[in-house]
Amino acid sequence: MINEPAFQYINTNGVTLRTVVKGKGPLVILLHGFPEFWHLWRHQIDPIVEAGYQVAVPDQRGYAGSEAPEAIEDYDILHLTADVVGIADALGHDDFTVIGQDWGCIVAWHTALLYPDRVSAVMGLSVPYWGRAETPDALVNPPGLDGKFWYIRNFQQAGAELALEANPEATLRMTYHVISADSPPGSWMKQAAFPAETSMAEMFDVPAELPPWLSQEDLEYHIAQFQKNGFRGGVNWYRNIERNWHLTPQLAGATFKQPAHFIAGAEDDVLLYVPDWQDRMPEHFEDLRRIQLIEGAGHWLMLEKPDEVTAEILRFLKDTA
Repeated sequence: MINEPAFQYINTNGVTLRTVVKGKGPLVILLHGFPEFWHLWRHQIDPIVEAGYQVAVPDQRGYAGSEAPEAIEDYDILHLTADVVGIADALGHDDFTVIGQDWGCIVAWHTALLYPDRVSAVMGLSVPYWGRAETPDALVNPPGLDGKFWYIRNFQQAGAELALEANPEATLRMTYHVISADSPPGSWMKQAAFPAETSMAEMFDVPAELPPWLSQEDLEYHIAQFQKNGFRGGVNWYRNIERNWHLTPQLAGATFKQPAHFIAGAEDDVLLYVPDWQDRMPEHFEDLRRIQLIEGAGHWLMLEKPDEVTAEILRFLKDTA
């Protein structure tokens, strides 16, 4: 049985977020991505607390034990970043370090850009910051994929979450496998070879065996957490991608003032979205301390290589103390 921590239910920005809050000291906020919740950070929370920090790990809006507003517009980047700042307000901190993975990484990057006086340092995992897109639909309709399946475009469709909710266990087993280092390189990107009307169930295998970094107990806990809100809230984040572009014109040419750090699994297919990201990323940062790829890890690097990820986080926190 999963040993759940004590949760705080923080009211911020019009929603209540179930949040793990542990420790005392400077605040570090950890942000999960899709389809996750606080438990993604289970290997990192205690080591950060032991290093002398207060750690806050919310289920972000739409996920697990937090509220899930009905309106799609309630999941845009202005709401998501304001949620993060609201957590710091509720805990009495003027500034904080924000660390995010996957969609949580996108929120972390944008929180640092939109609230430069509140974010003292920012660390991203898995999703590089390559600057503001030239067009609002650059991620929704990538060039060359007309008529082909692309999950972000698929998620724009009304009811797209129902396919994920039809069999949550199969959805999670597939998602963990296909974008991890246990799957052959490029496995996630093969979706672009299928017609747009293909389902994920037709494209990707659902492995019978779990990887060594994911226990049956963890998987069952994860499935149970999605019984409340399903996948609708998380999918709504994707439905705001074009809206986010229109809401943030001030980010054209913006640079990060804070110390920053980026790590990713060396075998993460997300790094293939923008192949020249390592060349493009540094120009957007005034103090990019480190870019580190972790060998033997894919998208779920904090689970696949927890010790290495924890060491990188503690290194950054010490360097920016």
